[in-house]
Amino acid sequence: MKTRYRLICRGIRGGAYYCVDTKTGKRTSLGTTNADDARQVIEAKNNSERQPVLNLQIAKAYLAGSDNGITTRTWRNAIDSLIGTKQGANQHRWKTAAKDKAFITLLPQVIIETKGETILKVLQMGTVSTNVYLRRLHNFCVDMNWLPWPLVPKRQWPAVEFKEKRGITLAEHLAIVARENNPERKAFYKLAWHLGASQSDLAGLNAEDVDWEHHVISYARRKTGSIAIMRMDDDMEEILRDLPGNGPLFPYLRTVRSGDRATEFKQRCTGLGIKGVSLHSYRYAWAERAKTAGYPERFAQVNLGHNSRAMARAYSRKAPVEMPSLSEYEKQQKAIVGNRNPEPAAQNTATHGGHHATVAN
Repeated sequence: MKTRYRLICRGIRGGAYYCVDTKTGKRTSLGTTNADDARQVIEAKNNSERQPVLNLQIAKAYLAGSDNGITTRTWRNAIDSLIGTKQGANQHRWKTAAKDKAFITLLPQVIIETKGETILKVLQMGTVSTNVYLRRLHNFCVDMNWLPWPLVPKRQWPAVEFKEKRGITLAEHLAIVARENNPERKAFYKLAWHLGASQSDLAGLNAEDVDWEHHVISYARRKTGSIAIMRMDDDMEEILRDLPGNGPLFPYLRTVRSGDRATEFKQRCTGLGIKGVSLHSYRYAWAERAKTAGYPERFAQVNLGHNSRAMARAYSRKAPVEMPSLSEYEKQQKAIVGNRNPEPAAQNTATHGGHHATVAN
């Protein structure tokens, strides 16, 4: 292995000794005119440079006994393997993430030879999406034993900071619907307000997903495969009756890419001066409305197709809620119970000579 540092002396006798970095060409004074001392410093510097490389080579030799690809497997190989484990929309998201410009310098590198500083540099160059997907890729490599140790400890990983998100308001929704001239797209926006589905799930609905007998609409979410179930109200039924009775409910929008549907919606919003919303804002709006109305969280989970309460809460975290006092809430509950179990007709009790006589009103 080629040594990085070499010793030079300026002057024939009693000259000063210098260290030359053969990698950078930089020359540094060793602050001594003693040849033995200078040689010891150079040897120490070369050993400190050689030992980490030597340790890595030893580690790779041991690991190669159980994994032949440990010395050649790159981050490109890892992300391709991870993409192979995904399906449908999730696979498409990962393929898009793999094209992130911040990954250009990382993907060709051998995983076992990558340093933590490289990961941090990629995160600094990238966006929120880079942070999310690189963390998942890094953890995937650790779980597969392609990385014998985490390059960046969990606590040192930069926190994910998403942009501010909000639900679309009723006034904004009505303005968008009023301006939309295309019947299919207008029905799409109307149903989005009542259903709270993601745009891909909504565009993929079929007439067979609507159970008219039980007044229920249900579908499997493309992202997670979980089932979303919602009971239809009169407004939803009115919208659905104007849509096809067989096959796709939105034949054209189903064929449009999600990015194009989002662009079309943004154009409508821009024309109306509406900012800070997207098609996904309908989903946030539904969750916020449900929380404001006191809709039970377990029901909201089923309607939104969420597997966890944490996700349902995240969607509805900005909902304005006015909490009544305990006494007010108790009175409301007593009134509800009283309406369900009305008391028998009131009776008057009169006393005559120590005996009680009861007379019904």
